[in-house]
Amino acid sequence: MFIDFEGIDGSGKTTLSNRLAERLKALGHRVTHAREGGELQSAVARRIRELTRDSSLLELCPEAEFFLNLARDAQQRTELIAPALARGEVCITDRYLPSQLALSGAGRGLAPDALAPPVEVASGGVWPDLIIFIDVDPDLARLRKRLAKASGLRPSDGDSRKGLAGAGLALRMREGFLAQAKADPDRWLVVENDAQPLPVLEQRIVDVVVARLEGRERPVERIVPTSESSPVQRLSDVEPRFFETLDRLEVREPALALWLMTGAPGPRAHQRRVAALQTLPGLVALSLAGLDDPESHQMRELLATVCPAEVAASLGATPSDASMALRERLYACAPVQVLAGLKRNDGPASWGLRERALGEGRLAAVLPGLAGLDTARAWALRERGVEMGLAADVARSLGAVGSPHADTLRERMFAQDRLAVLRSTEGLDTPAAWRIREALFAAAPKLVLRSLTGLGCARADAMRESGAPHTKEALDAVDALDTPAAWSLRERYVERYPSTVVNSLKGLPLTPRAETLVLRALAAFPEKLALLRSAYAFVRSVRTHPGEGAGPTAVDERALALAE
Repeated sequence: MFIDFEGIDGSGKTTLSNRLAERLKALGHRVTHAREGGELQSAVARRIRELTRDSSLLELCPEAEFFLNLARDAQQRTELIAPALARGEVCITDRYLPSQLALSGAGRGLAPDALAPPVEVASGGVWPDLIIFIDVDPDLARLRKRLAKASGLRPSDGDSRKGLAGAGLALRMREGFLAQAKADPDRWLVVENDAQPLPVLEQRIVDVVVARLEGRERPVERIVPTSESSPVQRLSDVEPRFFETLDRLEVREPALALWLMTGAPGPRAHQRRVAALQTLPGLVALSLAGLDDPESHQMRELLATVCPAEVAASLGATPSDASMALRERLYACAPVQVLAGLKRNDGPASWGLRERALGEGRLAAVLPGLAGLDTARAWALRERGVEMGLAADVARSLGAVGSPHADTLRERMFAQDRLAVLRSTEGLDTPAAWRIREALFAAAPKLVLRSLTGLGCARADAMRESGAPHTKEALDAVDALDTPAAWSLRERYVERYPSTVVNSLKGLPLTPRAETLVLRALAAFPEKLALLRSAYAFVRSVRTHPGEGAGPTAVDERALALAE
């Protein structure tokens, strides 16, 4: 029997496929997992995968990517799948040819009819008997991936080529998988992994597979949880609903429940952090990102010797005296995180830490913390970085620096590290920044759109309009903008990107228009975790800072992406 697990990145398919393999072995079945532990078992296939994930290959076109992915699957089929089936074993894969149809067709926009013949060639006539699609809300999948990186369970290797396309790619791929399942219901089992405990999902999958292996004709049907929530009708309901949802989540995914508290203000959030101090200290520290209140600083003090790197990272670029004093104490154990938190800080204490690091030969770590500084002292270090070939670190040092000198250096380094240079243009309205965006928009729309954050000009509006049908980062880029173009985007795409639209309200006052938008999103998606988090942060911040908008206590995507 040949079983294929499919799903978008972060859906849980790798975990569930490996658990199924172990359970079947325990029941006495001979099992081959072609991607055991999440790693392709063919060395040739691994080499091909490295090529398709390399984000520096910006020119790789969708057609070339498609054929490379087919080559990877054909190699896996030849080396592992077909031989295992010939031996009479159960063979399990984590991704196979249905992924290529979802990615290249629904995701990249290639014509499905043109994809079918080469896919059939790659299959060699070997198709799964059962395809288990692990369905998940793309926002939730992204949160799980970030949590895995923060916890050290998943390598933080920067953007993959899929990642450069933006979060809209996962939405389109999910729709492509569901379309395949609808067209072939006898072969596909759709399993929702948003709200059910993992052991429950595992057992239900095992039951379906064992029934098939024993020759019992058990119908393949969608495995879905029951809904537990009624629609949110008033903004006053948002906070209790958010914490009720966290209570349920904590039972099955305690780390994720805590991760959703990143940057969340208020006594209820603080109490949850206190309760998790002993079991998840590193995540507690990271969840303090964006918070500058006395209780948060006290908690950092408690955790400083336990998880210094996470505590230093949680300080962000806060320049307060308390933050600087803590950085000086943390430097010995977490120099990289401490130095990165010195952005826009030209004070003597910051330069004291930089000089200490330079004396230790840590120029590469010093450079990112120079972002926002357009001083002679900072430029001298950038020139040293250029001479030493530290292009990516020098590019990071240019963040928030929009001078002609900075633009000249960006153009000099563009060929060496295009993506790092692009990241340095966020919020800048300079000729070089626009040339870089236009050159990379087709290949890296996610990063280009994010670089528009804070820009309310017609040129930025036009680029966001172009990107919005394809990915949510166009809405990330209207954060706190109170312009007609920004409101038009929010209102047209609230059902497509509800969490992002509500999150973009941070920094704005609670007006009837904002309230209507939040309630509209919640009415359509009452159980969406990321949306509840964004709504809670917005409501809490405007309550804390009436008339001022969100302020430093609001949750945002950048705080949650701290570990990326």
